[in-house]
Amino acid sequence: MKLPRCMRLDPSDLFVFERAAEPGEWAVSGAFVFAHADTATLSRKARVALRSGFLGVASLGWSTLVEVADGDPEEIAHALARHLVTSFGAPDLQTALIAAREEVTFAASLCDLPEGTVIAVHRTPGRDGLSEQFRTLTARTDRPAPVFALIETNDDPDHVDLTRLVERGG
Repeated sequence: MKLPRCMRLDPSDLFVFERAAEPGEWAVSGAFVFAHADTATLSRKARVALRSGFLGVASLGWSTLVEVADGDPEEIAHALARHLVTSFGAPDLQTALIAAREEVTFAASLCDLPEGTVIAVHRTPGRDGLSEQFRTLTARTDRPAPVFALIETNDDPDHVDLTRLVERGG
């Protein structure tokens, strides 16, 4: 079955999340982590995870991007179920396994795509809970170019050597 697997194109996940997922570990959406969270009291790094992170099943770390890969949904559900008991207060393994299978099924529903397709998430909190939007990213084949480039600017008169990260157009 096709499932999301964490990937890292650059080291930014190591800095923007409290804990970064390891490349190659299986992932689920992870929105359930924030189901009862008061978003106003979350740390900056937790807000980044809420907004744009996939939850790594092995580490409970976060990944900005996942790729579609073949995996064993039952193995992943069992690993997640253990975490639901030990880290999230599920009453027992059987109850946790039901919830974990639902998470893995949802994750698999995102992966009806060619193997290797890269997926990103954007979440926004609202009155009715979290809204999730998923998008795929494809590599440009007409020219080799990095996804992001650092560009020095002098846009701000108070900062002489302001450096910003901008998405490369194309």
